[in-house]
Amino acid sequence: MPAVVRVPGSCGELVQGRIDGINFHVTCPVKMFSYLTVDFSTSSRKIDCPVTRKKAAKAVEKTLAFLNGKGIHIKLQVRSQIPVGRGMASSTADITGSCLAVAAFLGKRITPSQIARIASEIEPTDGIMYKGIVCFDHIRGTLIEKLGPPPPMKILIVDPGGKVDTLCFNRRRDLHILHRVNSKLIKEAYNLVKEGIRKKDFELVGVGATLSSLCNQIILYKPELGKIISLSRKMGALGVNVAHSGSVMGVLLPPDFSRIERLKERIKRECGNHLRFYFTEVTGEGVSEENV
Repeated sequence: MPAVVRVPGSCGELVQGRIDGINFHVTCPVKMFSYLTVDFSTSSRKIDCPVTRKKAAKAVEKTLAFLNGKGIHIKLQVRSQIPVGRGMASSTADITGSCLAVAAFLGKRITPSQIARIASEIEPTDGIMYKGIVCFDHIRGTLIEKLGPPPPMKILIVDPGGKVDTLCFNRRRDLHILHRVNSKLIKEAYNLVKEGIRKKDFELVGVGATLSSLCNQIILYKPELGKIISLSRKMGALGVNVAHSGSVMGVLLPPDFSRIERLKERIKRECGNHLRFYFTEVTGEGVSEENV
């Protein structure tokens, strides 16, 4: 019987930077999903996978080796709601789902930390394999701290287009210098978000996320960010987060926010008709196996 796994994407990160020499980000998982299906393959290839999903194929190969699945021919199918190359964890969702689906298909168990290790061998990775909101070292693939379930928040994801290559971004030689410049404010942003999650206070989360997004302007500049922060604040938003190594921005909204179409109209009028929007929620439910 095939195994099907559902994995959330993300809207960038709530905070990202480096503190005391450690790279980290605070996850921002959202209700936009990738569905990964694993079944036996009749192909002569050991891994039968869409050509556009090379990282998922690597994850299948590494998981088979890790779980002693030698000699098994696997067919992997991917169906995803997550845009690629925008900083929404599309690759991490594919990798995580591939690992979990292979394990489920083999009737074996694989832990989030084991998935994170496999993912980090392929590329710098998001921490969405863990439930709730976590602080995660995306370079080493290690969990730093579990922060807890997110406060109930809606999120309007603003997509200006353009793609950022995660591998190339993280090879930049100036990153450590820029992170050092930001370190004091990033530490403040992290403490605000951490306290907001602990107290279930989404306003604190919004303040911390906005601070981190502004810090990131010296690393990956987003021309629309200042206007989006100003407009959304006037309309009752909690704050704005970003994909620190991607293109999207997220307007964090209270759960009872109802003027979403008006907010979209104002952002488009001020920032341009090229923008795309995805309206969803922040989630802490993590990955799940689906019934076939």
